[in-house]
Amino acid sequence: MTDNKHVSTIVFDVNETLLDITTLEPLFHRLFGDAGVLREWFAELILYSQAVTLSQCYTPFGGLAGGVLRMVGDNKKEVVQDDDIAELMSLIGSMPAYPDVKPALTILRDAGFKLVTLTNSAPSPSPTPLEKAGISMLFDTHFSVAEVEEFKPHPATYKMVADSLGIDASNMCMVACHLWDTIGAQSFGCQGAFIARPHNSVLIAPNVPMPDFVSDDLSELAEQIVSANRTII
Repeated sequence: MTDNKHVSTIVFDVNETLLDITTLEPLFHRLFGDAGVLREWFAELILYSQAVTLSQCYTPFGGLAGGVLRMVGDNKKEVVQDDDIAELMSLIGSMPAYPDVKPALTILRDAGFKLVTLTNSAPSPSPTPLEKAGISMLFDTHFSVAEVEEFKPHPATYKMVADSLGIDASNMCMVACHLWDTIGAQSFGCQGAFIARPHNSVLIAPNVPMPDFVSDDLSELAEQIVSANRTII
């Protein structure tokens, strides 16, 4: 576990942590007859985002998402049309926030924390996905990995946030439902807070850092963070 005594800034992942990707399921059911293919597509999307980062051939997340959808279609002998890609992009840009998001953000703001987002998605014009979800105004600022052209969990993504805010990594806590994101942030020196959304669990393995905070409810996770840092805010 990292030091629980110096956090001033909470950094939130966006896709699936704050916004509910299950709203994409009807598209996958229409294309493949199985809404569960969403999980296969998303896992491949993350795999290839990390592959292009390691290989230094960055491409924006949206283009990668569309390409991976075509790849999954090829694997299943289903043709993915341009209109299907356009529908995917539209749905990704309109995902709702989970019900526990606003209460959790309010708890953290009321406790005096600065709240920011860090997403693999590229910046988008207004209305942004977070504006459409009605939660953008609860954050102090928003960051995209497009600024450094590396996907999370590359250290450069967390460093970008720390440098932009003029703080140390130890001043940040990364909140995510993907353990690879908290692992990356903790390896950089941040705290890690894991929200156990459906199909996402903690990994227990040698030398893999456990998150500092874990819950299946974002408000309860926020309370843990507040309690651990109460004396220094």
